[in-house]
Amino acid sequence: MTFKTSMRVRFGDEDHARIVYYPKFFHFFHVAFEDFFDQQGLPYRECLDEGVGWPAVHAEADYRRPVRFGDDLDFEVSVTSLSKRSATFRYVGTVRSSDTAAVVGTIVVACIDMKTMRAQPIPEKYRALFEKHLVGES
Repeated sequence: MTFKTSMRVRFGDEDHARIVYYPKFFHFFHVAFEDFFDQQGLPYRECLDEGVGWPAVHAEADYRRPVRFGDDLDFEVSVTSLSKRSATFRYVGTVRSSDTAAVVGTIVVACIDMKTMRAQPIPEKYRALFEKHLVGES
């Protein structure tokens, strides 16, 4: 099952070509990642306050069509791989007025103890959340 969230592209997200500046999509992915936790009853801030961190260890994106200031982006977030200490998240961003994906991203996050900055097993409550959205490779 995929998780869905939306955001509006702001003026500051564009570059001189009047399209979203490509690194901004990684910020959008992270906003969707935070929404993934927050909107399912496990606030991301509380996760970090507990000392559980999720640094990206690999990230990639395919840009398929321009996105502009004022566009509403609908994101589908899913987990495509889950191991003892990491998870792979897939993000598909579609401009609401279109039927085709504008951006598809994949980010692998490691679960770390923020005090030691070392990998740790994913705590059970987060593993259960991730498993709920595990769809396999696509």
